[in-house]
Amino acid sequence: MKTWLNNYFSFTKREYDALLALFGLLLLAIVTPYAYELFFLKEEKITDFEKRAIQELSLTSRDEHYRNEDSRKEKKANSNISLFKFDPNLVGIKEWEKLGLSSKQAQSILNYRDKGGRFYKAEDLKKMYAISPSTFERLQPYIEIAPKLQTSKEKVEFMKYVKKEFAQIEINTADTIKLDEIKGIGAAFARRIANYRNRLGGFYRKEQLLEVFGLDSAKFTEIESQILVDASAIKKININTADFDALKGHPYLKYKQINAIIQYRKQHGNYESIADLKKILILSPQTIELLTPYLQF
Repeated sequence: MKTWLNNYFSFTKREYDALLALFGLLLLAIVTPYAYELFFLKEEKITDFEKRAIQELSLTSRDEHYRNEDSRKEKKANSNISLFKFDPNLVGIKEWEKLGLSSKQAQSILNYRDKGGRFYKAEDLKKMYAISPSTFERLQPYIEIAPKLQTSKEKVEFMKYVKKEFAQIEINTADTIKLDEIKGIGAAFARRIANYRNRLGGFYRKEQLLEVFGLDSAKFTEIESQILVDASAIKKININTADFDALKGHPYLKYKQINAIIQYRKQHGNYESIADLKKILILSPQTIELLTPYLQF
């Protein structure tokens, strides 16, 4: 190196030694960080198996912490539980809380009772979402349900129910209150039957009840023996004087059929019998058969 420098520059021995020392310091400054990292900061390689083991150890430690926390909470909650003999049909929120339920759980049971719900045996309590299997197991030995005494109001309701079993109602003249006496016919069906009867003009056979919305064959079989039909009570339509408004509400006629009936009458004069209606092609034999009890000439 000295020879190479002397070829281009002229140095004294003192200058050359100083330059060489400076070069050594510069080289040391460059190499030192890499050497430190190489020998002192070399990171140990971790395998995938070791990474999973560390992760599982961390999760186990966390789960153990939560289990301990839950255990402390449970012990604290159990310390406030006081078990005693009780009737689930009678106890209030405070009593349920003493038995270990939260106020929200207790309120759900009270709401069930307020809506008419009742516990007839201990096992009925298991049907409540607020009662877990473990809670029921803890409470079961303490459940004592008193026999239910029938009130005077309930006796009246029972007598009404018995009376319904023997009702026979003429459905063309009965109002909705009377129809409601038929066992199996509640207030909603009573209104539907009355409304459909008014559109028809009355029933001429029991089977027409199957045309009432929601009244299926099972319901019909249940009520059939309680029904009487007086066909003489049917309100008939004079086919020779009835206008469109008088016919449009009838469930057996459609608008086009009504127009055809009126137009035929205008063109050919009054109808003399059912045979004349058969000349109107838009009226099927089935429709004419259904209409016949409701028409007069």
